[in-house]
Amino acid sequence: MSDPNAPVPATEASIEPSPEIQESNKGKDRYIKDETLDVHEDVEKDLDDDELFEELENDDFGMASLREQRMEEYKEEISKKKLMMENEHGIYKDVTDEKQILDTTTKTKHCVVHFYHSDFRRCMIVDKHLEALAKKHYKTKFMKIKVENAPFLVEKLQVKMLPCVISFTDGIAVDRLIGFEELGNTDSFSTAMLELRYKTVGVIEDEKKKENHKGKLRSIYSSRNRDSEEESEGDDDY
Repeated sequence: MSDPNAPVPATEASIEPSPEIQESNKGKDRYIKDETLDVHEDVEKDLDDDELFEELENDDFGMASLREQRMEEYKEEISKKKLMMENEHGIYKDVTDEKQILDTTTKTKHCVVHFYHSDFRRCMIVDKHLEALAKKHYKTKFMKIKVENAPFLVEKLQVKMLPCVISFTDGIAVDRLIGFEELGNTDSFSTAMLELRYKTVGVIEDEKKKENHKGKLRSIYSSRNRDSEEESEGDDDY
């Protein structure tokens, strides 16, 4: 006969935690889970910071490379400018020997040559504008020669009316300006108007369209016969 006062054997039911303990354990589980999430977030944040720092380092390297490249291009441009100025680029030169005109136009990429007479007023106006352009566009060579000093070129190029400005690219005449008819037929045309003409024909560099041009030149003049040209007002026959 069993003793009613004997302890009851332990069963699964008897060791199940009380509701209070269960709730306490759940709280601990949530705490551990939250702590684990916080650790993961901190690790991910550290990784994000490392990636951002690496990206910034790479960006700094890229900017430094770009600056270095630009400095090299700038130095190269300065060297070219210095060399060209040593070879009389950047000035408007009065040449007395037509052989020098021949040599220069065949050896220089872009040249602008003014055939003039010292007694013609409009030739003096052209001189003012070409001198201004020569100082600004040093890559193009600007020269002038008196017609009496260039009998061969005057005959060869059919210079019959003054002022006459002929532009050359690689030794080939690509533009011919005779008188002021194409400049509004006025003595008060601007240097900018003449500059635009030479940018259009390609004998001076247009910085805004430098990438598009890539050395391709367009001509607005193609060896037309000027024998029948009529004298425009203020222009002089030679």
